[in-house]
Amino acid sequence: MLQGCSSEPEELARGELDFLGTDGQVIRTIEVEFAEDDAARERGLMHRRQLTLSEGMLFIFPAPDSLSFWMANTPLPLDIMFVGADSGIVNIAKRTTPLSREHIRSTDLAQYVVEVRGGFSDRFGIDTSTRIRWNKMSDSE
Repeated sequence: MLQGCSSEPEELARGELDFLGTDGQVIRTIEVEFAEDDAARERGLMHRRQLTLSEGMLFIFPAPDSLSFWMANTPLPLDIMFVGADSGIVNIAKRTTPLSREHIRSTDLAQYVVEVRGGFSDRFGIDTSTRIRWNKMSDSE
């Protein structure tokens, strides 16, 4: 699946995402927006000019697949983490090139993708032994 087309922005659900070490302890928690439909997944973090180390986006796909992303219209370098159905990180594309149309692919089947500011994974020691878990805020929060 190639992600990267543009559409009208919509308000996305928000929540928190934890990065967990091999011992199950939280390494880092960030606030995320959830990209759960085609339009939100295609738009991603395009045109964003700021992203702190406490923010990111979680892309949720209906089933595990070979995923492909690109950086078209994304002016910030990102770390793109491909995550398997078991919530374990499959591979990380670190400090991606802003505005590039080069395809960035999962090395194995992935069902989730986390995008964070470039350098995040090195700074916090996130690697393929790391797992994720998330909590979506209810609509009333």
